[in-house]
Amino acid sequence: MNLVVNGVGQALDIDPRTTLLDALREHLHLTGAKKGCDHGQCGACTVLLDGRRVNSCLVLAISQQDAEVTTVEGLAEGGQPHPVQRAFLEHDGYQCGYCTPGQICSAVGMLDELKQGWPSAVADDDLEAQIRERMSGNLCRCGAYANIVPAIVDAR
Repeated sequence: MNLVVNGVGQALDIDPRTTLLDALREHLHLTGAKKGCDHGQCGACTVLLDGRRVNSCLVLAISQQDAEVTTVEGLAEGGQPHPVQRAFLEHDGYQCGYCTPGQICSAVGMLDELKQGWPSAVADDDLEAQIRERMSGNLCRCGAYANIVPAIVDAR
């Protein structure tokens, strides 16, 4: 099967039961996306699939023939961190760092959804509450939310 990962075409010979997460980590050695719960509940494995954020542990790689996947490793451009990556550094939006790649990929996707006007369950005038609601699928066991939300606000 073929994928475009971080802008580079990849031909993979994988078992049809292989998840996108395992294809990235085990076959392409891109270990940014983490295997947390392996049930789609924690968001540590979040990547962008054709521009939309997904839990890569729930997606069979074989079902994504020719899809474009962006991992945390592929967000930087020209050797410079993505604005969300930079904001996470500036705001200490991480502690142990395990969830950070998924948080960052989710934030990039979420900010695009926000920009496109996707609806939220939270009033439009409360940006921080909207970010918390939209990022609720990404858990941080260390509780760095107090720094994650301001980082995303700043990156916006």
